[in-house]
Amino acid sequence: MRPASDAPPTRWALVTGASAGIGAAFARELAARGMSLVLTARRGERLQELARELEDRHRVRAVCLPADLADPAAPQRLCADIDQRGITIDWLVNNAGYGVPGAYLSQPWQRHADFIQVLMTAPCHLAHLLLPGMRERGHGRIANIASLAGHVPGSAGHTLYAASKAFLIKFSQSLALENGARGVNVCAVCPGFTYSEFHDVTGARAIVSKMPSWMWMGADAVAREGVDATERGEIVHVTGRVNRAIKALVTTLPDRLALRLVQRRSKDFRVLD
Repeated sequence: MRPASDAPPTRWALVTGASAGIGAAFARELAARGMSLVLTARRGERLQELARELEDRHRVRAVCLPADLADPAAPQRLCADIDQRGITIDWLVNNAGYGVPGAYLSQPWQRHADFIQVLMTAPCHLAHLLLPGMRERGHGRIANIASLAGHVPGSAGHTLYAASKAFLIKFSQSLALENGARGVNVCAVCPGFTYSEFHDVTGARAIVSKMPSWMWMGADAVAREGVDATERGEIVHVTGRVNRAIKALVTTLPDRLALRLVQRRSKDFRVLD
């Protein structure tokens, strides 16, 4: 038996928005592949439940660090706490996110500002804090959870959502090109409609439930594809054949026609008022 001191080092992943949905699915997928987890989200109780599940099922370590990424200081505090625990992050999953329903002017500016902080600024900040260590070690993985919405024209309602996801896609592309030679893979993972709590939180469940079942994917399947794509070194990965077909169709249409198509269908998946 090899001495304990010669045991391979524990590999760690940081997953944001890990309390439910795609974030929890990424945590389960990475734990199944032998990685220990740092889990963060606002709901500490949900994180503790997931941590116990992962430790019992996969015999990995799971550390819960509740945080609200709407606080601009949260990424720095989170990484400082991770450092104090002697944890080295090999995988970063920037998943935390939500939607702000309704038209742009139906919400106060602070709600939009918090949204931008969580979905755009915090992922960039966390990558900026964790990339130096990954580059120094010559190995790292960053999965930015974007969306099919980032590839198609913006819709009425949830005004900043598609814009934020398009930003994550472009950010991931540039970051991947800057860091690939240093052993760091960066991937924008782009799901379409996914079974999760997302639409319950935004109040769109009754609307999107009318969408046909073939347009939906499970969060576990999204996570599995996302991890595989990131490991392969894909820079942008749209999950599911249906979503890839939608992207291919929309991107081949003239801009004016694609925008008109989205305009006509917005009521089927967005809260517009």
